[in-house]
Order: sequence, then C-alpha cells, then structure tokens
Amino acid sequence: MPKPITFDPGDKIKLEDVPARPDVGGWDKKSAAERIEHNTEQSRELAYRLYAENKQTLLLVLQGMDTAGKDGTIRTVTTGINPQSFQIAPFKQPSAEELDHDFLWRVHKAVPRRGNIGIFNRSHYEDVLVVRVHNLVPESEWRRRYDRINEFEKLLTEGHVKIVKCFLHVSKEEQRERLQARLDNPDKRWKFSKGDLAERKLWGDYQAAYEDALNKCNTEHAPWHIIPSDRKWFRNLIVSELLKDALERLDPQFPPSEEGLDGIVVE
Repeated sequence: MPKPITFDPGDKIKLEDVPARPDVGGWDKKSAAERIEHNTEQSRELAYRLYAENKQTLLLVLQGMDTAGKDGTIRTVTTGINPQSFQIAPFKQPSAEELDHDFLWRVHKAVPRRGNIGIFNRSHYEDVLVVRVHNLVPESEWRRRYDRINEFEKLLTEGHVKIVKCFLHVSKEEQRERLQARLDNPDKRWKFSKGDLAERKLWGDYQAAYEDALNKCNTEHAPWHIIPSDRKWFRNLIVSELLKDALERLDPQFPPSEEGLDGIVVE
C-alpha cells in the first residue's frame, strides 16, 4: 500500500529532495479507484459510528500550492459518506471582523463538533505562509506563530480531536500544466485568475515558507504527511487511506441503548 512521506519531530526535510511523482509500486488508476472505493465504504461505517458515539472528532487539514488538488481530494475521499458527518471549512482571505481578532480566532470557531469529521481546505497555516510571502505582518510576528500553532493543535488533541495534516506536494511543472489546462478549457476558466500567475512567480518563497511550516510544526500529537500529488489518483489513494486509518484508530463505538427496550412493540 503506498504511504505518505513522514519524518520524525526534530528531523529536517527539504522539499526539493521530496519527489512529487514517486514510483507508484504497481498501482494504477484502476486499482487505485477500487481501493479508494473500499476505503470510503469502511470510512462511511466508521463515520456513522463516530457520529453516534459523539465523543471524538477527526480533523483533516489539507494544505498545498495552487492546483495541488485540495478540492478534488475532498470530493473523492468523502464520496458516499453521509454529509451530515462533515464540517468543511475553506479558509480564504480573512474578513474585516476576523482581522480584528487574533489569527487563530476564525480557525478555532471552525473546529468540528464532537462526533464529526472536519476538513480544513487551507487552514491556520495560511498565517505562516501567505502572510510571510506577502509581508502582511512583521517577521517577528509570523515567527512566533509556529509555537502558537503547536500549542493550539496540542489543545485540540487533548480535547479528543484527532488531527491528520496533509501537505499536497505538487511540482512546479505540474502546476504549470494544470493552470494551462484551466485556460484551455472554457468550462474551467472560472477557476483561473491572473493573480495565479503572480503567485506562481513566488514559487521559491512559498516553498521556503512551506518547508519551515513542515519542519517547525511536525509534532508527535499532530505530525505532517507529505502527499506526492503530481498524479491525482495516487494523491487521492493515499489521503483516503489516511482518513480510513485515522477513523480505525479512533475506533468509535455505538452508545448503549436505553434500558428497558426489550419486548417493546411499536403499534
């Protein structure tokens, strides 16, 4: 079974050394699709039990460069699972109200309720990525945020929130091809903005920012998983496996039924 790329807390990883298109080990689109279907079937039952139990929470965090496939990953790994089990939060440019609070205020509000699976499409890491690359806050401020993020994630895990953090690792050339494909397809042009080209010119700055976020916020309680994402089906396969495995480790159980129900006949 393909695995994400992980590393121990305290170890350092350089993204330029991590392949975005690794050897798939005999897997292909067909076999991956079959395995993903199996994983989602398992996750569906586990999500149902998680919701019924109402004691634990699973939070899937998806980060990645533009075109890395956050939306596509969500569509694939949640197929067939009751939408009532999910809380999906996309983190875009903060509102005026959100800017009037600390950077984690809007994030904490979006943490899923007990019994639910939460998915962050981008996350609190935007506040050590975009704000750093575009100099939106002083360096002294964003550098302090790594410790705050680690403390925040520790707080969540102590409150029975299981965090699965995935960095969707796409190559610069693959991003170019995906952006061009959006331009060439009239039905996909709505997804393209000239601003995407300006952001692409900052590729090196973003890679350095991501590298620091991965290295400084890779903890025992909330480790990073690097997902090679140049092949969409391979990316989806790994994330679906991570989601299923996380639910299995939570091992949610149905709550006991009310006493005295035996022999009752509904008329």
